[in-house]
Amino acid sequence: MSRQIALLRGINVGGRNAFPKARQLELARSLGLREVTVLLQTGNLVFADPGTPPERTAHRIEERILAELGLTVPVVVRTRDELAAAIAGNPFPQAVPEPKTLHVTFLSGVPADTARLDALDAEAFVPDRFRLIGRELYLWCPQGIGRSKLADAVGRARLGVTATSRNWNTVTKLLALADA
Repeated sequence: MSRQIALLRGINVGGRNAFPKARQLELARSLGLREVTVLLQTGNLVFADPGTPPERTAHRIEERILAELGLTVPVVVRTRDELAAAIAGNPFPQAVPEPKTLHVTFLSGVPADTARLDALDAEAFVPDRFRLIGRELYLWCPQGIGRSKLADAVGRARLGVTATSRNWNTVTKLLALADA
C-alpha cells in the first residue's frame, strides 16, 4: 500500500505550539488515517495513503489542528514516491556522510517568484550551498546550520508558499518508515 508523509511546521519548537507525539497520533487517527506512525516530536506523520490528493490531506490536517488545538500549523504532504524522488534528486551527494549538514525544505508548491532567492550571492556564503529544485530547497551547511549565514538568508527569502525543513537524517528515516 502506498503512503503519504505529513510534515507539520513549527510544532514543539522553543516551547511554542505544544503538540505531543501521542496527540499527533490521536489527531491523525481521528481523521481516519490508517497505519499512522509519528517520527520524533516535531511533526512527521507517515500513514497509509487515503486516496486523497496530498494538498487536500494537508488542508484537512491543518483544519483539524486549528479546530481541536487552536493552533495554526502549516502542513506539507508528500507521497512516498515524491519523497523518494526528493532524496534521489539531492544535488549535494557529498553531504550524505554528514547528514546533519544537509537540510531539505519542503514547499507546498513551486514558487512563482524566486527573485529574492535568485538575488542571493551564493559565493558570499561558501562553503554553504543551496539549490531549489521544483518543490524542494536543498541547503548544505558543512560547518553546521546553526552558524550559517546562508540558512538565515534563505529563510528570509520569502517564496510565497508554505515551507518546512527537515535534516537529511529525518528525511531518510521518513522514507524508511514509508517503505516499512
